[in-house]
Amino acid sequence: MSDAIIQQLAQVLEQRKQADPDASYVAGLYHKGLDTILKKIGEEATETVIAAKGGNTDQLVYETADLWFHTLVLLVHQGVDPDKVLKELERRFGLSGLEEKAARKDS
Repeated sequence: MSDAIIQQLAQVLEQRKQADPDASYVAGLYHKGLDTILKKIGEEATETVIAAKGGNTDQLVYETADLWFHTLVLLVHQGVDPDKVLKELERRFGLSGLEEKAARKDS
């Protein structure tokens, strides 16, 4: 995954905070608030699961893109730079899942 596209998208999403909610889908989400954004992520997560169960790779890619997009909307809404998530993934790289999970319990 290219972090450049993530950063470009985050910049656009940040700009949408100032946009007219009637003229921008993302501005509309921001205007409606956190609960609406979270509901949309839940919807997209469910659609991603359904696509995976259905076995259609193209549909899975499409729904995953929707899920990632709406998760980025959430991060920007909350003032979290997506780079923090990428750095956390980088930190975890090379750790076993069991080691990473055990480390969370200690903190």
